[in-house]
Amino acid sequence: MISTHFRSFLLLTACVGILLACQSVQTTQPGTVGVTRTQSMGVSSAQMNQAAEQGYAQEMQKARQAGALNTDVNQVNRVRGIANRLIAQTGVFRQDALAWRWDVNVITSDQVNAFCMAGGKIAVYTGLINRLQTTDDEIAAVMGHEIAHALREHSREQASRAMATGVLASVVGAATRSSVGGDLAGFALQTATVLPNSREAEIESDRIGVELAARAGFDPRAAVSLWQKMSKLGGGRGPAWLSTHPAPGDRIRDLTDYAARVMPLYQAAPRR
Repeated sequence: MISTHFRSFLLLTACVGILLACQSVQTTQPGTVGVTRTQSMGVSSAQMNQAAEQGYAQEMQKARQAGALNTDVNQVNRVRGIANRLIAQTGVFRQDALAWRWDVNVITSDQVNAFCMAGGKIAVYTGLINRLQTTDDEIAAVMGHEIAHALREHSREQASRAMATGVLASVVGAATRSSVGGDLAGFALQTATVLPNSREAEIESDRIGVELAARAGFDPRAAVSLWQKMSKLGGGRGPAWLSTHPAPGDRIRDLTDYAARVMPLYQAAPRR
């Protein structure tokens, strides 16, 4: 039988190992909106990008088999045109993003949703376009937010935290024979499409998203009008960026504030 003191020693050793394995990194430049938080990462960018590419390919294949992938040429061209303008501005936050293997697709679905996985793997659901009758500015608001998650490597951050939890679980959960680990590609897809982000991550993506939109020549105030449309829609699951945290009132105030801060960037951007 393992003594209480020895179990405590194992826990402490595991925690120290986790801390040593994690690196404190600055994934992006602050930009005009001033996002400066450092992040603790225990999973490499290469690992996360490879996992995201695999998970994205699986999801696109699933949509293709269902006859739901890129079925409307006009919608696809519209979404890709908006995405390309946003992608061209990502170098403001990180230069390496300009060389990512970006991929943009449209999935026919009633879901009012969109996502951008690690390394620039984007999907927009037609429900976001059709059900909300979104303008280009509003689509840019959603895509800018989702691209910001990828720039800040929030899924990598979540995976790093999950890894740390898994290591601890392997120590304290041995008695229950709990399973630790999992498919990183599946996790990458889940973080993009299902799992909620932290309040911190959502705020960062809101702020970076409005700056990307403004620099690309899209009205950053559309983030607020889209949020208002979503709040009136009711029922179903909206985009991850419209999750229940931060509180709706706080979020709309923050978006309004930061949209105003980046208006000079929008006014200086070339009109398309």
